[in-house]
Amino acid sequence: MADSVRLIKKYPNRRLYDTRTSAYITLADVKDLVLKNEKFQVVDAKSGDDLTRSILLQIILEEESTGSPMFTSDVLTQFIRFYGNAMQGMMGSYLERNMQLFNELQKRMQEQSPSMHGGSKASQDLWNQFTAFQGPAMQSLVSSYMDQSRNMFLQMQEKVQNQTRNMFTGFGFPGFQAPPQDGSAEAASVADAPPAGEKKS
Repeated sequence: MADSVRLIKKYPNRRLYDTRTSAYITLADVKDLVLKNEKFQVVDAKSGDDLTRSILLQIILEEESTGSPMFTSDVLTQFIRFYGNAMQGMMGSYLERNMQLFNELQKRMQEQSPSMHGGSKASQDLWNQFTAFQGPAMQSLVSSYMDQSRNMFLQMQEKVQNQTRNMFTGFGFPGFQAPPQDGSAEAASVADAPPAGEKKS
């Protein structure tokens, strides 16, 4: 089936076998599948374990080792610090949603870009006019992406703070009080307040 996931088997000799073409392929060929947006899965030929993430990480490692790396040492250091951290799961979700937003931004920018045929002067002039008119629109798209990214981070931060507050409420630590629900905290404080002119014992 054309829409089925392409199955690639990895053998103990580290060779990759494409079951669709019945031929051995390289890591560069797998990278081409990624660039072509083809769905595939890499499995261990013997155990059947899913090795797709492992292969993708190898591709990223090769890309980072040559040419212009995408991640700085500081960024990689921060990634490592999140492993085993309480924020690990949330950070993974945050990064994934950011990638989705960024891909959507890229798609919209491509849709607004005119096709350039032959690199003629007329096409170049058309492109210059387009970028001149679309500059504010592109800026608006980037600004929208940044706003959504910031909102996601603030939501994640608020969620962590609420979880921490609820966790420590039962221990009676000062400063860790559960957030009021339906005004119950305010009602309780009013009920406990002494009548006017009297001091609470």
